[in-house]
Amino acid sequence: MRKLILGFYVSLDGKSADGDNGIRDVMMSIDDPEQEEYFVNRLWEAGAFLMGRNTYEAMAGFWPTSDHPSAKAMNEIPKVVFSRTLTSADDRPETRIASGDTAEEIAKLKAEPGKDLVAAGGTSFQHSLIKLGVVDEYRLWVLPAVTGKGAPLFPELDEALRLRLVKSTAFPSGVLELCYAPADK
Repeated sequence: MRKLILGFYVSLDGKSADGDNGIRDVMMSIDDPEQEEYFVNRLWEAGAFLMGRNTYEAMAGFWPTSDHPSAKAMNEIPKVVFSRTLTSADDRPETRIASGDTAEEIAKLKAEPGKDLVAAGGTSFQHSLIKLGVVDEYRLWVLPAVTGKGAPLFPELDEALRLRLVKSTAFPSGVLELCYAPADK
């Protein structure tokens, strides 16, 4: 059974890269070839990228013409877009639309053969996955910056989400990759 990995870029003060809080600028300004190579290799571990419609539309307008080192992976790895309004992704043959119940769609995807699933982008989509309890691993890319504003990484929860550290990697730029799994899994 495939795992669902939730990938985030986050500031030291726990704000996500969703929105205009400066995190994307920090991400793009980091010059760390070791971290970039590691990140691209991590992307290739994905069997599919899962995302909401807004993130998909933003990425579809950027990655096909980008010369960024991540572009090849971002263009070639299959995508699953969770949307009740988008009906097709005709211009992106590696993309399919999931319009049913999110938990049921995730369960079907996890049951398929292949490499793990990576959910990325869109705080509201990520928050819905966290609240549904379908995340098997949280992969946090902590950036050496504080924004003081923006969307929080995690949603308000009814009870604490207990996690255990499975892996950590530090890079010369100060970026940290922290991988956590739910403590009960």
